[in-house]
Amino acid sequence: MKDFLHAIAVLIDPAGAWPRVAKEPLDWVALMTRYVVLLALIPALCGFIGACIIGVIVPGTGVVRAALFDGIFGAIFFYVENFAVVLVLAVLLHLGAPLFGGRRDFAAALALAVYSYTPVWLTGVFLLLPGLHFLGLTGFYGAYVLLLGLPAMLQTPPPRARAFAALIVVCALVLTLLATWAQHRVFALTAP
Repeated sequence: MKDFLHAIAVLIDPAGAWPRVAKEPLDWVALMTRYVVLLALIPALCGFIGACIIGVIVPGTGVVRAALFDGIFGAIFFYVENFAVVLVLAVLLHLGAPLFGGRRDFAAALALAVYSYTPVWLTGVFLLLPGLHFLGLTGFYGAYVLLLGLPAMLQTPPPRARAFAALIVVCALVLTLLATWAQHRVFALTAP
């Protein structure tokens, strides 16, 4: 429950919430098993429903839906991919912090990655309807949350935090796009 309260505070007032989160002891196992487990379900389930049940309207063809088998395993793949992306981002934050004047702290890096990725998971509801996929761009709010969290969580000096945040955002985009591409290639999904 504490993790969800932290996430809400970080999303509503990141500048004020990050210093409070940084002062509290972080349990990265609980964060992964209680928080990520639930939030990563949002895009996986919504993508499955959008691809297999609702479908996509293709002009001249009608409604096209992904095969149930592909949809189920595609959703599982997408769910696991979310864990992998957050862990890779946490490792990148942990290892890259000294290069940008910060300190190494894996628990803080994981909390930073998870809470910054929360807007991406929440925008997963837009995968329900193909016409709303573009609203997934609102997940870029996570880049702002990350930028404000770097000084508090990893003691990155504010002038260097922009470059560090930009690097992490690019890495997150590349990881997410590669995983989505792999999901579509392996499972032949027409959506998410």
